[in-house]
Amino acid sequence: MTLPFSGGCACGAIRYESTAEPVMMLHCHCRDCQRASGGPFSAFVIVPTEAFKLLQGTPRFHASPSEAGGMTRRGFCSDCGSPVAVKPDAVPQFVAIRTASLDDPSWFTPQADVWTCDALPWDTMDPALPKFEKYPAG
Repeated sequence: MTLPFSGGCACGAIRYESTAEPVMMLHCHCRDCQRASGGPFSAFVIVPTEAFKLLQGTPRFHASPSEAGGMTRRGFCSDCGSPVAVKPDAVPQFVAIRTASLDDPSWFTPQADVWTCDALPWDTMDPALPKFEKYPAG
């Protein structure tokens, strides 16, 4: 990974960059992430909010209640539907970038599995990664 790193949606309407390295990379297995991704988990690169810059377009956000407080706002392209980023009210200092939206996702290296209490029984998680039933202790 070189800084800044960038990404966007499938149709190109949304483009972003991060000027900071990730503070964490993870797989979230919560039911909301399963529904939003259409898969057993969502892969995220977490960056400081001030480092995340929209270069083009504006995501549409869907808000759902968060157990940590407030809402979790999942941003996606209103043209192609690609999920791009998540902004949780509980931790406004961070933006969770959807790994598949990166221009080069090859450098993604998950560091943890979170919300394993919702993990699907057929989802084979990497046994080497730390597991958190819900949120990691902060």
